Amino acid sequence: MQLEKLFGALDDPANPTGAAAILAADERGEMLAAGEAVLADYCLNAEFVPTALGGRLDDLERLVEVMRTVYRRDPVLGLGYGASSLIAGVLAWTAGSPAQTEKAAKRLLSGERIAVAVHELAHGNDMTGMELAATPAADGWLLNGRKEVVTNIQRAQAVVVFARTDPKPGPRSHTLMLVERASGDGTTDLPRYATSGMRGLQLGGLEYDDTPASALGPVGSGLEQALRALQVTRTVLPAMATAVLDTGLRLAVTHLSRRKLYGGTAIELPHVRSVLAGVFADLLKAEAIAAVGTRALHVVPGSTAVYSSAVKFAVSKLVLDAMDRLSELLGAHFYLREGPIALFQKLLRDLAPVGFGHIARAACQMSLLPQLPLLARRSWRTEVEPTGLFRGDLPELRFDRLALHAAGQDPLAASLAATLQDNGIPREVRATAEADLADLTGLAEICARLPIAELGVDAPSRYYDLVTRYVDLLVRISRVQLWRHSDDGFLADPAWLSSPGALLAELLDRHRDHRYFGLSGHQLV
Repeated sequence: MQLEKLFGALDDPANPTGAAAILAADERGEMLAAGEAVLADYCLNAEFVPTALGGRLDDLERLVEVMRTVYRRDPVLGLGYGASSLIAGVLAWTAGSPAQTEKAAKRLLSGERIAVAVHELAHGNDMTGMELAATPAADGWLLNGRKEVVTNIQRAQAVVVFARTDPKPGPRSHTLMLVERASGDGTTDLPRYATSGMRGLQLGGLEYDDTPASALGPVGSGLEQALRALQVTRTVLPAMATAVLDTGLRLAVTHLSRRKLYGGTAIELPHVRSVLAGVFADLLKAEAIAAVGTRALHVVPGSTAVYSSAVKFAVSKLVLDAMDRLSELLGAHFYLREGPIALFQKLLRDLAPVGFGHIARAACQMSLLPQLPLLARRSWRTEVEPTGLFRGDLPELRFDRLALHAAGQDPLAASLAATLQDNGIPREVRATAEADLADLTGLAEICARLPIAELGVDAPSRYYDLVTRYVDLLVRISRVQLWRHSDDGFLADPAWLSSPGALLAELLDRHRDHRYFGLSGHQLV
């Protein structure tokens, strides 16, 4: 990839965008300036702007692969330079007028940044409780209040703000606002927040005092617009973060291949080999559900109210747990801040926000739970062979087709029964798929009878266990479908679905050849 070549070798100590420079910037609490220069030369912001507005955004699969190149090197660059402007852009493309979207596109294409100010520490993920207020003015709106823990706020030339436009509670009480930053506009920057991970990320806050703003979308539509638009980022941001696990796994394999233990190398030990194969399997699982979720945004956008939350919930758990297992293998070496494996401790710290940033895993469970009864009745007992969900050219990305609710439509789960009609499935895969179908059928019987009145935020924990069971099924189905639709040598072999030996052999081959460990397996610099 072009961007991979521009960055150069990660393990080259003389490379200004290599591991040594990344660690030095982290120790200073700064974003890597040389990395920002590379991304500016590449015009990374163009990846976030639709082609109709002059950018390169027409294929979310491509966007994820480009951003994985950044994340596998430095998550701070991934989020701080890239993803924060992506989130703002998606909100603008979903809710903005033609004039607003054109202006936002020009800002990003010129290298400027747009921040997103939603969070207020007193309210956490409760968007309906946000207090920053917008009141009508002669030529727009005036903002008053605070937003906190905002990425890039002091470096942004514009901000998308989630503001209360109606004092009464309810889903129509907030509106998205676009604020152009200018001196003397009534905005006060709050002190930067220090963090243990993502140390170089500019996390700040702001206080508005009669600051002028314009509405993005109809008044009162803020929650609806945000929930629709953020299905995109709730899917692709965790998908990008899987690349952090790629580098963590690479560092671990390199270290364990060199470390002498019990008369040989650590990687020769059966337990070590088992853990490494398991981590590799989890990386492939994470990228499988992320790949299907990403394609769904193009192919079945009406169902992504389910898949976006499932991707966030599943991917964050898989990659966080896998990095923890690698740290256990590395022992005392995993927290060293100097030496050949020092990048691991930074990646481990930087990866933590994948579980709570943007939206917490618990919030994903809460959004999925009320949808289970209708999914069970309308989709899980049917046979569907979705066109384009697993492979092929992608249709246009249509932000206006994203829906607040999947209306019981789940073509991924429904594809399982259709898969079993394929007589060419090997015996071991068929046995697994039949067991999954039995699990899905049993889950459908339970969920179809769930009392809707009990599926709110105070639902019993046993109901949330059903969400976990459902998402785990989606992960397993995604793997089988990607195998069925792959013509790649390794991914087309069913052994990767169940054989630790095949996984370990492929892992070591890719490590030797310096190839990416995820689904693409592409060559690295």
